[in-house]
Amino acid sequence: MSTSKLRLRQARDEDSAGIIALIASCYAEYPPNVLDVDGEEPELRQPASKFAAFWVLVDEAERVFGSIALAPYPQRKVVELKKCYVAKTLRGQGWGRRLIEQVEAWAREQAYAEVELWTDTRFTLAHQVYAKMGYRRSGRQRELHDLSQTTEDHYHKRL
Repeated sequence: MSTSKLRLRQARDEDSAGIIALIASCYAEYPPNVLDVDGEEPELRQPASKFAAFWVLVDEAERVFGSIALAPYPQRKVVELKKCYVAKTLRGQGWGRRLIEQVEAWAREQAYAEVELWTDTRFTLAHQVYAKMGYRRSGRQRELHDLSQTTEDHYHKRL
């Protein structure tokens, strides 16, 4: 597949199966992670309807190779970056950066002061990308008590 044929567009609810498949494949790289859509992440069944903004990276056949979403918190002037995933075959080519830049651009356009995120402690490659883009660990951590036994670190970046 030629990466020049990929494009970023707003997600539609019909993209659900592709988004779920992408995230499930990413989780499978980090056992014991499992994606329990109906029990833990039912919003993935309607990504466009359930998120303030959601984008997908797709090819000409509309297959999903990347995703990113956000949740705004206007009272704090913070946007939470969510659902940032890139297919393994595309990592290291700048697609993760482009996805994150999409959220940052949205946040700036809406006059938000900060972007924050929570990331699984196992996703070390993602942590490197966040650090290169100016995100810093806050020192906060949380346990999700989910099927994957997830512990997450908190990152943030002032815009």
